[in-house]
Amino acid sequence: MKIIRYQTEGEAPKYGWMLDDKIGEIQGNLFGEYRRREARVPVAELKLLAPCEPSKIICVGRNYVEHAKELGNEVPKVPLIFLKPPSSIISNGESILLPPQSAQVEHEAELVVVVGKRAKNVTAESAREYIFGYTIGNDVTARDLQKTDGQWTRAKGFDTFCSFGPWIDTDFDASDAVVTCRVNGQMRQMASTRDMVFNVGTLIAYISSVMTLEPGDIIFTGTPAGVGMLKPGDMVDVEIEGLGKLSNPVKS
Repeated sequence: MKIIRYQTEGEAPKYGWMLDDKIGEIQGNLFGEYRRREARVPVAELKLLAPCEPSKIICVGRNYVEHAKELGNEVPKVPLIFLKPPSSIISNGESILLPPQSAQVEHEAELVVVVGKRAKNVTAESAREYIFGYTIGNDVTARDLQKTDGQWTRAKGFDTFCSFGPWIDTDFDASDAVVTCRVNGQMRQMASTRDMVFNVGTLIAYISSVMTLEPGDIIFTGTPAGVGMLKPGDMVDVEIEGLGKLSNPVKS
């Protein structure tokens, strides 16, 4: 099932489910008990928002061998995690804004896990029980600031630096899906999720040993090699085979 979050003019945001090009409202608790209304409203009539409201955005660095190599880094022996603030969130179609503090902002195409229930100290084997679904993400990064700061909060935390959506797929198989990124139609990144150093189950187990994951929290699982600079006027398309496409224009 495809889950969206949407808004119509003059109304508060709502959750919905998507059938072909029609939307039905979800009433109740998306991560608990809810009921679905008939999918009758054309998606073109609605404004799609980021498909959930995470309390935490946990990201994984250097989780593809070739990406670690391209930046001159060693592959971590345990997952390398960091956080992005919820204020950095934008949805499909919204603009990535290049901050004046950086001269080297880059795209990072990623598979994103959406947590479905509270998780603390779970095992890799049981991690599937805590996954609500998957979506697509772009972990936008000010690479020059990442290098000069040492820690990554500023480089990863600017407003508009966390694009994800356009929906959550609760039935998606993330074991072997091709992740690509195109800028202005030109291929920049391409790899399979099977190439991850640490798979989704391992990541959930590791992260939940550090912090309690709540329903709606999201995990960016790392980016393949091929990251590159963005400039005003660019269009960034992140696509995951069988999951969909996330598109964002770039502005200064």
